[in-house]
Amino acid sequence: MSAISFERLSILVVEDNLYIRDILESVLKQLGFGWVATARNGQEAIEFLQIAGKNQAYSAGLMNVDLILCDLLMSPINGLLLLRWVRMQKESANRFMPFIMISGAADKEYVEAARDLGVTEFIAKPFSAQSIMERVMKVIESPRQFVTCTTYFGPDRRRRNIPPPGGIENRRHNDDSNATIVYSSEKVVKPKTPSDVWYFRLPNTLRDKVGGTGTKGPLELPQALLDEAENTLQRQAMDFADWAKNYLTKLSKVAEAAMLSPNNRRNHFQEMNMVAHELRGQGGTFGYPLITVFAKSLYEATLPGCPEDDGALSVVKAHTDAMRAVIRDRISGDGGEIGRELLTSLKFAIERANNRMI
Repeated sequence: MSAISFERLSILVVEDNLYIRDILESVLKQLGFGWVATARNGQEAIEFLQIAGKNQAYSAGLMNVDLILCDLLMSPINGLLLLRWVRMQKESANRFMPFIMISGAADKEYVEAARDLGVTEFIAKPFSAQSIMERVMKVIESPRQFVTCTTYFGPDRRRRNIPPPGGIENRRHNDDSNATIVYSSEKVVKPKTPSDVWYFRLPNTLRDKVGGTGTKGPLELPQALLDEAENTLQRQAMDFADWAKNYLTKLSKVAEAAMLSPNNRRNHFQEMNMVAHELRGQGGTFGYPLITVFAKSLYEATLPGCPEDDGALSVVKAHTDAMRAVIRDRISGDGGEIGRELLTSLKFAIERANNRMI
């Protein structure tokens, strides 16, 4: 193992939730990142990256962004649209930049959408300092070649040496003779025969930056830094209860407003769905996995196309009451007998509401 340091690395954190954004910034600084920039959404991130890309004096040195850690669901520009911009737009200062997506919405459709747009790694919330560090280390230690063809530009989507079906770049995986191979982003030798598939196998500059130049074998982040980063998360957990209470209050107010508007509830259910998304992504991170379980259930119950009648609002209230009980009684872990009782009561409330809808 070769000890490394992230001191020369810079990272842009894009997260619309102030509480989580501050925590991610603290954790990354504890892991040793020399510079951590933040943006509140994809639009702010694009504006920042455009300025850094155009102004060479500004973008020099530490102000160069080495990688991006980005939430998925944001407004007005979400993580997927930001990823598309980084990979496809000419204004992007570095289309090869490692892009790590982090989200509580780690459903298959979102993961596949991020993969097909060229994401480098995906972290599912709830997260830990360990999970963040592991993805960053994978980016540094095992960078994948970039592939460009008529339908895709991004890191090679094949993590194993087994070509999946579909896609011209997949069919030609084992035949470099049919592709143009580029080893430098600054000097490209035009192929003698035109090619519609290009492989970019560029120097591993990130490994050089963390102190791995000339070293062999795996790299290792000092355990003391990882322990301190995990301690940072544990300290922040003390504030989670207050944060969750605010979100649950918001959830109740939106449900009350929806009850007064029986003919126009779509926007209310969309807002409740987003609140549930935030709660499901954070509970497990701060020692309240039952919050994640209940919020995930509420998220699924309020997706587009869900019922929007009074019975559906009673389901929202049942979820809200269950999560309030978890926060009020500081129920950590699976909650034991109390946790099982809450889960049983919630299932009963959902079944009763569903029977009313039939």
